[in-house]
Amino acid sequence: MLAADYVFGAAILIVIGCNLYFGPKIKGERIAMQWGVDGKPTWTAPKQIGLWWMVAFMLAVRLFIWAASTYVPARVHGVDAGIIGLSVIAVGAHLYVLMAARKAS
Repeated sequence: MLAADYVFGAAILIVIGCNLYFGPKIKGERIAMQWGVDGKPTWTAPKQIGLWWMVAFMLAVRLFIWAASTYVPARVHGVDAGIIGLSVIAVGAHLYVLMAARKAS
């Protein structure tokens, strides 16, 4: 187990905690997932998908990183930095989406 996996585990727990905290506070049935340059949402997702897709996405990317580092290790560099980067960016992006959804509802 890599040291970066501790950061990844903490990030997964933060995302789950944010979902449990913000989920009841978001009143609408859909969550804006992306915004245009004018500040208006360009597309939305159903609330449950908007809340929980990040956990699945993070696990899928971590599985891909594991598979690549296991089966083609000569082509993989900076695994720790990639896992930590994924963790920090995913938590930040998800928190932004949830705060915007709470504000909009």
